[in-house]
Formats: sequence, structure tokens, C-alpha cells
Amino acid sequence: MGSVNWLKTHRNDVLLIAILLILGGALALFLYATRQTGGYVSVQVGGETVMELPLGEDAQIVLGEGGHTNTLVIKDGTAQIIEAGCPDQICVNQGAVRYAGESIVCLPHKLVVTVEGGQADDVDATAK
Repeated sequence: MGSVNWLKTHRNDVLLIAILLILGGALALFLYATRQTGGYVSVQVGGETVMELPLGEDAQIVLGEGGHTNTLVIKDGTAQIIEAGCPDQICVNQGAVRYAGESIVCLPHKLVVTVEGGQADDVDATAK
């Protein structure tokens, strides 16, 4: 009799996990389909916005001074830190950002680059 209860409990656990996976997948698909391509990047140093740059215009900017610099490159609608004077290089390894709400952060230099604005992708999610 004990093994029957165990199988029923195990089946319920599997069913719960399957439902959670389906819901998680549906949420991920929804977020992927409704994301927005950014219009510009907001550059903050020490909590203050120091500049806003359009993603539609290619640029290369060195932020900071001395050994505390980050090189921001805007190219083909993306923003990326390609060089940094910090030891961990997390901001460089993060790669390019392009969608509204994405950020690149360099904690040692108190730098935050955030993609803002823009409009919804005009390509249907099933075509991607």
C-alpha cells in the first residue's frame, strides 16, 4: 500500500513541475516577443546622467580619466564596452546591448550604460 501512495505523490510532483515549466516557457516567449529595440543609451557615472547617445549613430567614446576609463562603442544599433581599466572586465565581457531596459555596469568606475526608449520590434516573433 505504501508504494501506491509514493507513486501518486511522485506523479503529482511531475505534473506540478510540467505545469511550472510550461508557464515559465510561455512567460519567456511573451517577454521575447514584446521586447523593444532601444532608441538611445543613457550613460550614468556616480548616479548622475552625463550623456545620452542615439543608438542609430555610430560612435566611440572614452569615459573617465587616467586608469579609470571605459571605452563605449555604439555600432549597428548596439552599445558595448570594448575596453575598461578595471581589473575584473565584467563590463567588457557582458557584450552588446540593444533592447530597452538592458544595462552594462562597471562597478569599480560607478558606470551604468542603460538602453532607453525605442519601439517594439516590427518583426513577428514567429519569424525570428
